[in-house]
Amino acid sequence: MLLQRAYDTEWTAFVYKAPGSRQVELGLAGTGAQLLVWLFGQEWHLDLEVKVHQWYPICITWSGGYQRLRLYINGTMHSANATEQQQHLAQNGTLTLGVSHYVDANGAVQVENGKNLLGEISQFRMWAREWSEEELRRRKCADGDVVRWDLRQWKHDCPPQPDDKLRCESLPAMTLTPPTVSPEVGPTQRVPAHLPNMSTTGEPLDLNLTAVQADVFLRVNLSLIMTGNHTKPEPIIEEWLREKLETTGTTLVLNLIVVQVDDCSRYSCAFHVQDYSTKTIEEIIIFVNATLMAAHENGSIVIETTHVKIKRILPQNCVEQITPTIYGEYFWPETFPQVIQVMGCRKPNWQRAFRLCKLHIETDATSWSDPDMTNCSPMSIPDLENITVTTDNADEVVGIIEDMVNVQLANTTLIPPAELSTVVEKLNQVVDVGAAQPAVSNKVFHIFANILISETDVTLVAGSILTMTDRMGNTMDFPGELLSLTAPSLALSMIDVHLDRFGGLTFGVSSLTSFQEPNVFVNQSFEGKPISGANVTISLPSALQNFLPPGERNKTRIQFQFYGTQDLFQDPQTTSTSTHSGLSLNSYIVSASINGSHVSNLNDGDRVVVTLRHPKAKQPDDKVLCVFWDFQHNGGQGGWSSMGCETRSISPYQTSCLCEHLTHFAVLLDVSREPISEADSQILTVISYMGCGLSSIFLGITLLTYLAFGKLRGDYPSKILINLSAALLGLSMFFLLDSWLSSFSNYSLCIVTAAVLHYFLLASFAWMGLEAVHMYFALVKVFNTYVPSYILKFCVVGWGVPLLLVCLVLAIDKDAYGSTAPTQSAMALHSTDPFCWLQNHIFFYVTVVAFVLLILLGNTFVFVLVLVQIRRMGAKKTSVNSRGTLQDLRAVASLTVLLGLTWLMGFFSFGPGRVVMMYLFTICNTLQGFLVFLFHCLMKENVRKQWRMHVCCGALRLSEHSDWSRTMMPGGRCTKDHLINTDSVNTSSLRNISESSTESNSHKAAKQNSGSSLGNMNILPYLSSHFPYFSRPGNIKVIIIIHELIVS
Repeated sequence: MLLQRAYDTEWTAFVYKAPGSRQVELGLAGTGAQLLVWLFGQEWHLDLEVKVHQWYPICITWSGGYQRLRLYINGTMHSANATEQQQHLAQNGTLTLGVSHYVDANGAVQVENGKNLLGEISQFRMWAREWSEEELRRRKCADGDVVRWDLRQWKHDCPPQPDDKLRCESLPAMTLTPPTVSPEVGPTQRVPAHLPNMSTTGEPLDLNLTAVQADVFLRVNLSLIMTGNHTKPEPIIEEWLREKLETTGTTLVLNLIVVQVDDCSRYSCAFHVQDYSTKTIEEIIIFVNATLMAAHENGSIVIETTHVKIKRILPQNCVEQITPTIYGEYFWPETFPQVIQVMGCRKPNWQRAFRLCKLHIETDATSWSDPDMTNCSPMSIPDLENITVTTDNADEVVGIIEDMVNVQLANTTLIPPAELSTVVEKLNQVVDVGAAQPAVSNKVFHIFANILISETDVTLVAGSILTMTDRMGNTMDFPGELLSLTAPSLALSMIDVHLDRFGGLTFGVSSLTSFQEPNVFVNQSFEGKPISGANVTISLPSALQNFLPPGERNKTRIQFQFYGTQDLFQDPQTTSTSTHSGLSLNSYIVSASINGSHVSNLNDGDRVVVTLRHPKAKQPDDKVLCVFWDFQHNGGQGGWSSMGCETRSISPYQTSCLCEHLTHFAVLLDVSREPISEADSQILTVISYMGCGLSSIFLGITLLTYLAFGKLRGDYPSKILINLSAALLGLSMFFLLDSWLSSFSNYSLCIVTAAVLHYFLLASFAWMGLEAVHMYFALVKVFNTYVPSYILKFCVVGWGVPLLLVCLVLAIDKDAYGSTAPTQSAMALHSTDPFCWLQNHIFFYVTVVAFVLLILLGNTFVFVLVLVQIRRMGAKKTSVNSRGTLQDLRAVASLTVLLGLTWLMGFFSFGPGRVVMMYLFTICNTLQGFLVFLFHCLMKENVRKQWRMHVCCGALRLSEHSDWSRTMMPGGRCTKDHLINTDSVNTSSLRNISESSTESNSHKAAKQNSGSSLGNMNILPYLSSHFPYFSRPGNIKVIIIIHELIVS
């Protein structure tokens, strides 16, 4: 109880007296400096001061075995020994709070004035047994089983006074807000002959109070006929029962079930009745029976009862229970039927959790319902340290951890190292207590899987997880001889084999992605070859029978483990970029172990056969190595070792390992190249897609511009530019679509996608090479060069040669694109990097690397020659200004884009500056299409004027008869078929130049020929397009010099 005095006077807390006696059987009273305790009529005086205006938690306990009385006040214990006398309370007595009393001759309770408590009392409760100090600390909010703090169980005539500052007890672990009462004279009632167990409801209560008898529970089976217009009988029947039975305010109708019997009017009902009045059992049954047998009419609805069966039931209390939850560990005390127990939340401590002791209509028995933790906040992972793991609560603890991990990974992408260590340590405790049942182990497995597929770094706990999994598999108890557990990227199979019947075992796993649960295959025989469709297969020979230790019932546990991720196997040789080892893990990981046995030094004919499929195809010059995980490597952190394993390559996608021992097996691929970090890889991927998307848009604009405006595509450089733009657009578009098309897992579609992407890559470089050839003819070899059907022949080379190369690859080996077989292709498409491309090593270097390198070397040679030629021309100009230099630099950049010289950076991506070169390579080449638009559309005067003539309106629109649109050939003639893009060179200036020049006869004949004369017709477009210096009127003397060289 809680007690607070308001005035320093003599006071009484409570007294219990036998019938007809003024002697106190049980009670507590006192003055300011002394306490008086009564038990079995004996008095104890304790020198303890109870100050005014201060709450005191007070508890009295009695041990009959030790003859010991204990008084706890403010957490301090005081003991006293009893004398030999009666040690039971008299029956049929009366209990009052705050006052002393007596029973007069008429049986009425009368108050003894003069010692009333002037103050407040709260949470008065009584139990039928002694509680230890620890129980008192933990159960401070539990209600009593003999007398409880319940408004319905006391008679009182004063209203309750809630006080939010009160606690259940002085200990700070849990708080409630109990109501308080001020003692006043009021009616009391007699305690029954046998003090019953009493239910708790959590309702507010007050004083003066006296305990009454326990709640009565009845089971009622009812048959009735209901006539009238109705569609849903259940609500009507329930309303009728509540209206008739609950009118007294002391009866409740619970757990109603309504079943239609035969026709639309007959129904059978079953329900419980809870009564907490002071009536006897017989009176309650008579009341219920009479109420139900009376006819009921409500409008057109008529209910007539045909049969009633009433039986008293004695449901048991819900036993005390400690439940670990994600909201904390809660102690639910023993609770009466149909009572909602209220407990304080761990977080926040001012909120409440609720749990009902549910009475079930099917069995008339009670059990705890699920707790209502709506008002409570979940714990965090560090709070797991406060939970003690036992065999009984192991399943619940694992469930809590699973919920916590899911909540953590839903809010963030990883679990911090400290919290991860807490999770693993708590799961270790679960395995240590021997609670590795299949259901619990399956939850543990899924916790590991969720952590591994997240971004959590598990390096520090990898060894603990592997060891724990092994112990869990060895100690798990399951029915039958075989059990397999699976979770995303994980599998565990356990087989109990008979020593005398062991003929080998084969274990296989098929896994498509790390987010799916793998499929497990187990054959109780030695296969020695891979299981069809399996990613990993491990076969144990019958010779292992010599290593099988005798176990229970002459059986031995063999377990297989599969890991679809390498996060638990972090070897510096494969994960650190600073070692430059070139080793990478190119398979899943599988292991086998025999409980209590170490297998090693197997004979050649009896070795373990492990077949592993490679997610990434092995190239002809790649070195493949079978390895196992040695826990002693790297100072006990573990690492890969190839000792005792022989490697046999089956295909580019499969490797077989013959090993003389058992452990975790995998395949390492030595590609002798330095990998880049995952962060750089993701950034480069984003840049690639953004650059290609931007280039695709502006290449489309470039094509539309040159195809829509006829005057722009009249000369050969423009026609070559159109073809180059088309090839680059196809390359960018199919690069963007490749990953999406590969996601369909269609073998034929993957081959077509890879072949088309290969074709547009070759076509793009072919037209870059033809751009260089044309530039060479126009600017370097300018004398007597004549090529009939010039553009047609360029188209045959630019589009035909790439097509021929792709067709040759398809004819020789169509599986060079994608994978070597349809099933393998489908598997490759489900890998972490699905991309349809040329996968054969030889074809890649011959048709891609060699072809591109040849084109780029030729383009570089032409680029140097053109720069030298232009420099010689520029040396003869009469005046120089700074603006010409800047524009020449712009022209050099333009030529670099056209010739694709930025692709050369790919051949220099090695050494310390490799990552920087990769960033430059990706940015420049994915933006090549955008740069083509920039230099050859946006920055060209004639293109901008065509836009203004045909697209713009108003003041920005130009007339189609502007001077610039009439392009003249030297000699005063205007050609329609081969326009010269002189940009800003006006026609009048060209006329003056032409008139002052001498035109040779051969030159005239060439101009009128149906073919193409490259010397005089294409030098000016390149000078004006790529070097705008030569298109300015101020530099016209240089053009005169060039013209004289042409016509001489």
